[in-house]
Amino acid sequence: MNAVMIVELKKHVQDKGLVFWIFLLPILFTVVFIAIFTAGVDDTARQEVIQSIVPAYIVMFVFFIMISMVQVFIKDRDKGMTARLASTPLKSYFYLFGKWLPFMFIVFFQIIVLFLFGGVVYDISFGEPLILLIVSLFITFTATAIGLAMALTVNTENMGIAITQIIALGGAMLSGLWMPIEMLPDFMQTIAQFLPQYWANQSFQDAMAGTTQTSELFQTLGVLFAIGLAAFMIAIIRYPYFLKRAVN
Repeated sequence: MNAVMIVELKKHVQDKGLVFWIFLLPILFTVVFIAIFTAGVDDTARQEVIQSIVPAYIVMFVFFIMISMVQVFIKDRDKGMTARLASTPLKSYFYLFGKWLPFMFIVFFQIIVLFLFGGVVYDISFGEPLILLIVSLFITFTATAIGLAMALTVNTENMGIAITQIIALGGAMLSGLWMPIEMLPDFMQTIAQFLPQYWANQSFQDAMAGTTQTSELFQTLGVLFAIGLAAFMIAIIRYPYFLKRAVN
């Protein structure tokens, strides 16, 4: 498993497309939309908008890692790598963990970098940094677990990209990442309760403001873990079917 993980991590670090999706595009969106929504407002209102936008966009762009996960797994499947690894003594769950863990490292690093960008450029507040790190770990697990399940389920890269757009952008809209959740219709606020983006964003906002309630934090972590665990179980169930489609 370690060998698979190290090889995959080296490949991802050298992937310029991945760097664009996880660093450059989020920073560009953050800068542009902060400029749009803070134009003509006073300093107090400007800082409130920035405190809201930075964590919301971090949560939204975390889910774009699923595009790379789909591409990696389908490429291995279609080029025979999956079948060759399946013919070795390497157990299936070691293969999955070896492919999955590098993406977890990358996403967690992405979150840290984007928060640091917000701190350096926009002087955002890190009211409760330890809680920010804990929630970051859980949303990393959840987002990549969903990506793993999707990578082993979809038939083509295009299908995976389309579903990622729905999950990332649709989830952002429904979860209050584009505008305060209170401004959304009641039915959308109800739907948001079932989406990981909503829970992660609310916890990030509370932690940055220094107002985290222990019961609410544990509720958030429980929801994120439950969603991630369900996605991982789907991935385990789907792996034999994924292997059957692998090119020998």
